[in-house]
Amino acid sequence: MARRPAADAGITVAPNPNRVIVRLGGAIVADTTRALVMRAPGTPDQQYIPRDDVDMTRLVRTELVTHCPYKGDASYWSIQSPRTAENAVWSYEAPYDDMAPISGYLAFYTDRVDAIEERPPDPPR
Repeated sequence: MARRPAADAGITVAPNPNRVIVRLGGAIVADTTRALVMRAPGTPDQQYIPRDDVDMTRLVRTELVTHCPYKGDASYWSIQSPRTAENAVWSYEAPYDDMAPISGYLAFYTDRVDAIEERPPDPPR
């Protein structure tokens, strides 16, 4: 399958100035002020979160792999918190060069978690 440049598809990646919190089953699975937001025509904005800001103890890697002609191959995880959300998280661990900023970041399916909240960051103390 041929690779297509992300810029040709109108895909952009930029820092999100807001705090992003992901919740499932009453637990916080991710909490970051370092998310990247991916925008692509015809799709909702997608938050990509650094692994350091995700509770990786709640994630279990699965065997699912998918391919995007713009980003590359995606690996998947299920969340266990206290209920299980199958293949709810994905990551491009070695994306194409023009998608390098999302390398190793994690993204969450909005319909497989309870909430992905965006709010202004806490003021400095």
